[in-house]
Amino acid sequence: MDSYDFIIVGGGIAGASAGYELAAHARVLVLERESQPGYHSTGRSAALYVQTHGPAVVRALARGAKNFFLNPPAGFAEHPLLTPRGMLIIGRADQAALLDQNFAQSSRHIVGLRRLDANEARGMVPLLNEDYVAGAVLDPEVMDMDVHAIHWGFIRGMRARGGRLAIGAGLQGLERNGSAWTVRTAAGDFAAPVVIDAAGAWCDEVGALAGAGAIGLVPKRRTAFIFDPPPGAGIAGWPSVIDVGEEFYFKPDAGKFLGSPADQTPMEPCDVQPDDFDIALAVERIQRAARIPVTHINRKWAGLRSFVADGSPVVGYDARVEGFFWVAGQGGYGIETSPSMGRLSASLALGRGVPADLAAQGVTEAALSPARFARA
Repeated sequence: MDSYDFIIVGGGIAGASAGYELAAHARVLVLERESQPGYHSTGRSAALYVQTHGPAVVRALARGAKNFFLNPPAGFAEHPLLTPRGMLIIGRADQAALLDQNFAQSSRHIVGLRRLDANEARGMVPLLNEDYVAGAVLDPEVMDMDVHAIHWGFIRGMRARGGRLAIGAGLQGLERNGSAWTVRTAAGDFAAPVVIDAAGAWCDEVGALAGAGAIGLVPKRRTAFIFDPPPGAGIAGWPSVIDVGEEFYFKPDAGKFLGSPADQTPMEPCDVQPDDFDIALAVERIQRAARIPVTHINRKWAGLRSFVADGSPVVGYDARVEGFFWVAGQGGYGIETSPSMGRLSASLALGRGVPADLAAQGVTEAALSPARFARA
């Protein structure tokens, strides 16, 4: 039976980034149930790099990831990981207070953030309806992310550092024997003193196999689809557009539009599929806000974004089960925070505390610890 220092369950962005950082210091094995890593949430993400959404600790982790994305290690990727896009947060007249609140909160961290009137907003996205959009906030630092390059950069880097990825290695059992775990999988049995639970929507199920208490993880469906822009619209330089109430968004994507109702429907962990009602709802909302006739859906999909009650990630050792470490509940923020989350997970798993630069951003061990659920 092969032995490692850390066995990570899950080859999505959480497991890949943690494995990348840990492999510089220890023997690491990442277990992936599917035939390819990132099949579920990571591979279905249409991520934008945004530093201004989510709980405070998520925003801090996103800020802490910026330098890595802009200046990745040599050989990490062949092309830039981020591409300028910008985000236009739009609102109706009755949402003016929400826009003001968004601007006040975000302007503390984003240089160049602007509060726009309706005419300025339509100057950036000419198809916005005059009788819908009364104002907007422009975040110029939002960028498109190359999710595939980021995810595989971590995996390649982990392998270069001596880490191993096992695919088709669905978890079948966890047993603690003295100072080590025996991890039984479809690809064989392995041993390690520490198991890291980075299984996305399945994290509570893995925790149950280990005898750990559930953290109350709730997977939520997010639907997305691709559709054509109006002929001759010239959308390539447009920012992404989201309404301030977070009921829909659309953005340019390889010459077409990517749209979503920004749905958050609770689901059991599964190979989630899109719901036609959600797509119809998004189309109706987008067409209320903009003169964009959606006549044909080119492609549609859905992914699971997993949350705990307070919306913040769960990172740290379980207080009741020796050698069991959680990396869970990243919600919809896993890609944009991944460099920070990888470093944080590795540092805490090695007993080294929160990295100094992330602590300076306001990240604390207590805010992320699974112990907060035991207290509750």
